[in-house]
Amino acid sequence: MKTKVLIMAAMIGMASAAKAQQTKDIKLPQPEMSLEATLMDAFKERKSTREFSEKELSLQELSGLLWAANGYNRPEEKKRTAPTAMNRQEIDLYVFTKDGIYLYDAATHSLKQVSATDGREYIAAGQDFAKDAPVSLLIVSDMNRFGSNDQNARAMSAADGGMVSQNISLFCAGAGLATVPRGTMNKAKIAELLGLGENHILLLNHPVGHKK
Repeated sequence: MKTKVLIMAAMIGMASAAKAQQTKDIKLPQPEMSLEATLMDAFKERKSTREFSEKELSLQELSGLLWAANGYNRPEEKKRTAPTAMNRQEIDLYVFTKDGIYLYDAATHSLKQVSATDGREYIAAGQDFAKDAPVSLLIVSDMNRFGSNDQNARAMSAADGGMVSQNISLFCAGAGLATVPRGTMNKAKIAELLGLGENHILLLNHPVGHKK
């Protein structure tokens, strides 16, 4: 009996180790807190761009992008760069790349892999230019965190998502990157892929890359 228990424990341990090896979480470098462009430069340069080069984003660029979008700018208070109604912090950012889909964890400034699937085709949803971008950011509202899913709560949450979207656009403008905010996407397929329920609202997405 003791031998069987030991074998079972070993098998569970091996399965857990295999699962850990399959999960490719990414620890991001600390974001650079200075850009050559000023805030007014970013406003001047902000525009929607639908053409992207084949150049990949560096981890440093991705780090700055995600921190600016919705990172902790006051980590001791767990407060973010984008405001939310009643500080519900219901907005999540998913990162779509050729290597899989990740959830941005602002607390650890890291990416948690949720799927090994290249889901950018579901973001593009027939608009091929969106597949050319090396990275797409998906803005999702988790209404479970908001505490309500009525019309008013959805409106406030949509505004919160818009704050994140503008942060993305302004960072890209200041950093010389290309992006465009979009509502088009295959929401049903993405929700299925990410295991999202009816209380999750897929708000907007941003293909991001270097200018062509």
